[in-house]
Amino acid sequence: MALRPIKIVQNYSNTGRVCLIQMGHTKVVCSASVSRETPDHAKAQNKGWLTAEYSMLPRATTERTGRGKIASGGRTKEISRLIGRSLRAVIDLSVIPDTGLIIDCDVIQADGGTRTASINGGFIAVVQALRRWRKENRGMHWPSVIMWRL
Repeated sequence: MALRPIKIVQNYSNTGRVCLIQMGHTKVVCSASVSRETPDHAKAQNKGWLTAEYSMLPRATTERTGRGKIASGGRTKEISRLIGRSLRAVIDLSVIPDTGLIIDCDVIQADGGTRTASINGGFIAVVQALRRWRKENRGMHWPSVIMWRL
């Protein structure tokens, strides 16, 4: 078994917060948004928060699936939670209190490995978004796990 070729296009759109990750024939567009909104449990702990939303376009596979059916499915919700948990595990959100990160992973072509592609692409999108946000907010602290990579 051979490793699938991996291609990453950073700054896939002009916002500087979007990347396209391709693993084999699987393609996922990942974006990250920064906001000042966090859930109450994160505010109570004086931490930032990260959440993710995963979606597959209707013709990402060989059969078309309706948009409403995709978004409401249990599989979609579980993958969204997995992406969020995976990224929260590697980012110290305590150094960016009152900061929300929203990751959107949209599968445009699926050929297996969409979870892995979404987690990796989501991480890259987070780094891109925080880089841009840091330029706009000079006093911002980097989450410690990301700091050594930048």
